[in-house]
Amino acid sequence: MKRNKLTFALLSCLALASLAPLPARAADSQGVRYSERADVSSFIAEMRQKHEFPETWLIRQFDAAEFKPAVIKYILPPADPQVRSWKNYRSRFVEPRRIAAGLAFWKEHAAAIRRASEQYGVPEEIIVAIIGVETIYGRHMGDFDTFSALTTLAFDYPPRAALFRAQLEELLLLAREEGRSPHSYAGSFAGALGLPQFLPGSIRRYAVNFDGDDRLDLTTPVDAIGSVANFLAAHGWVKGGPIVAPAQIDDTAAAPLLAQGIQPRLLPTEMVGLVTRPDAPQEAAALIDLVTPKQATEYWLGYQNFYVITRYNRSSFYAMAVHDLAQALRQQR
Repeated sequence: MKRNKLTFALLSCLALASLAPLPARAADSQGVRYSERADVSSFIAEMRQKHEFPETWLIRQFDAAEFKPAVIKYILPPADPQVRSWKNYRSRFVEPRRIAAGLAFWKEHAAAIRRASEQYGVPEEIIVAIIGVETIYGRHMGDFDTFSALTTLAFDYPPRAALFRAQLEELLLLAREEGRSPHSYAGSFAGALGLPQFLPGSIRRYAVNFDGDDRLDLTTPVDAIGSVANFLAAHGWVKGGPIVAPAQIDDTAAAPLLAQGIQPRLLPTEMVGLVTRPDAPQEAAALIDLVTPKQATEYWLGYQNFYVITRYNRSSFYAMAVHDLAQALRQQR
């Protein structure tokens, strides 16, 4: 006999409350407990109405939430956008230590990586490269209390409050589904978790129990491998499709093409002023610019699979770093 939703919610939250004790009461940036703020009270009411979380249980979670000033520091964009440099960015990820770690990871988990590639149609080296860019294969997964980090961003960082309130909601739902305390998760300053650094919403939608044991755990390599491949496939990865191709174009001619965004829309032959190699795939693409101050801008064609990588992290620098690390790994394997 099925339990009704209210009974399930109450029993789940009572189970969570019986787990490890919460941290001591903490305060926000103004010295006020989050549970006493009007905006948090509105969020609590919404969670109670939408998902039937007990109000007193939610208050306890926010009583224990702590303002994290480091989170605000790390999330802020650079004061001078001109400091962004593709050459500097690339050098952080395509470098000997990460390549060596990637080759070792690939060798140790070759069977799972091959299975994920075959099942989801994503190249092995792309799966390995994403985990390498994200956490150097689990070496840097973060140790922030995820609930406190997301609470800080949801209520003390207005520019992206809506995004992080949504992820805070997802974390509460994830914790209930997994029978855990919301304060038992630890990850990045932005609330990302595990080897692949999935946000709570991505865990609920795209993470898979790829090792076949009794639970999903993205701190384990095999579940992370399957989950990365599933994420990319779910966002439209084209098996065997191109990722990028080098291009040449005058900066003036590039401007209107760049203004169209990163989603592939035009064939290379439709891009006025573009010069490509004869073997460049004639498929829908977007013009990508990789800027390094005081150097000539690199231009590339980004195809559907490049766009898919940017669904993981919405940055052309990120997607190109994944591509370049993947190529380095493939060449040295």
